[in-house]
Amino acid sequence: MIGAAGGSTMVGVAFGMAAGALWGLVFLAPELVPAFSPLQLAAGRYFVYGLISVALIAPCWRMLRDSLKGSDWATLGWLALAGNTLYYALLTNAVQMGGIATTSLVIGFLPVAVTIAGSRVTGAVPLRRLMPSLLLCTGGAICIGVQALATPSTGTTEQQLIGLLCAIGALVSWTIFAIGNRAALARLGGVSAYDWNLLTGVVTGLQSLVLIPAAILFGSVAHDAMAWAQFAGVSIGIAVLASIIGNAFWNRMSRMLPLTLVGQMILFETLFALIYGFVWEQRLPTHLEIAAFALVALSVLACLGAHRTPRQPTIAAQAA
Repeated sequence: MIGAAGGSTMVGVAFGMAAGALWGLVFLAPELVPAFSPLQLAAGRYFVYGLISVALIAPCWRMLRDSLKGSDWATLGWLALAGNTLYYALLTNAVQMGGIATTSLVIGFLPVAVTIAGSRVTGAVPLRRLMPSLLLCTGGAICIGVQALATPSTGTTEQQLIGLLCAIGALVSWTIFAIGNRAALARLGGVSAYDWNLLTGVVTGLQSLVLIPAAILFGSVAHDAMAWAQFAGVSIGIAVLASIIGNAFWNRMSRMLPLTLVGQMILFETLFALIYGFVWEQRLPTHLEIAAFALVALSVLACLGAHRTPRQPTIAAQAA
């Protein structure tokens, strides 16, 4: 609850905002290298993420390895799959097939899903107090959806449907990750949020080794040296900014905020993804998109208000 710990809460919100700003870059990756498949993008990003994580975690590897149980490694495995490998493959496919706007719309419902799940945790803020925030968030997502439907699509109806289904799959996958990752961070108090991110990176890198042969096998389009250099640059940039730095911000935030508030922090990814989309498309936001921004901002503020504890009366007031 927000009260004496209000300063810590605002720091957590700042971490969530920073994570969203970096994660929003992920939506641009398929547009920067459209000739590469979602499987290739996922394999490249997470292979680099794994390599960097191995290099950074090497000095304390033995200590971390000895402090984790077999169940902890199993948790890392499915978290890496749900939050990274599977999620990113679905997301990039959704962007390429359905477009940034439609994908942003579906992913925009992540806060609703995570917040509802968080309200079931013992001691959480009741769902009825979170309802204004959830309604505002839903309103913002609907504005984005209406705008997306009004925008002429370059893909076929079948492609749009596949993109929508991939976006929904990404929504489910990342909701599972957000809930499970916070629970793991709460349980493993002896492992720092930074080290947990690197451990996730190591496991994700191992999973990418399974993706690489499939990416090569199903990558039917031949690419020249310039295209591969651009692909490598995008993979490295996304791995460092989104996976290493962005995930570190998110894990720090996850330990500072309740799950019902953690869900609202995902909104920043959607906001920044839209901003980057405007820059990429070289246009200003429409009226509906401006309304979505306002509703999302109000949603976060309403959620913060729902977590604020009533001020306790002073001794003098009680005596009076």
